[in-house]
Order: sequence, then C-alpha cells, then structure tokens
Amino acid sequence: MKKEHAKRMLGDVAPEQCFWVNRGPIVKNIRQLPTALKRMKEETFMHHVNTGKNDFSEWIKHVVGDAALASKVSKLKTKKAMIDEINKRVKLLKKTAG
Repeated sequence: MKKEHAKRMLGDVAPEQCFWVNRGPIVKNIRQLPTALKRMKEETFMHHVNTGKNDFSEWIKHVVGDAALASKVSKLKTKKAMIDEINKRVKLLKKTAG
C-alpha cells in the first residue's frame, strides 16, 4: 500500500459521506469509529449490524475505500471485535502513512 493511499484512508471523508450513527455521533473518519463504537448503546449497534446488513463495513468499503478492512469487519458481530480490528488497521495505516 502506498503512503498516499494510507493517508487518504485515515483522513476525513467529505461532509456528505460521514457516517451518521442512529441517534448518535457523526463519524468523519475511520480513526473516530472505535470511539463511537465504544460509546454506542447495544441497541444502536444492532440497528447498524444485524443479519441483514453491516452498515460499518459498507461505509468502510464504499466511503473510506478500505476493502480489506471492510471484508474483515463484515464478518464481525460484536462492538469489541470491531473496535479491535479497526484499531489494528488504523495503527498499520498510520505506520504506512508515516
């Protein structure tokens, strides 16, 4: 992965592409997502992640542009697992971005 690509994935998305958590915060970048997940009520999490959909995975894939992370997140069903996976990826992206 190139440095520029990592920087772009870590940066803020366009205002109209922010993730609007149901009855919660507006997430502007992948770095903010773990904090939002941590503070999120379980019912809100289940609104976004259930048998029919995974809104976080879709946002990561189509807006942030990180298909590898989106694929991993799509298989996760708990906040803790998602937080851990996203934090690992952010750490790697920061290292790559320099």
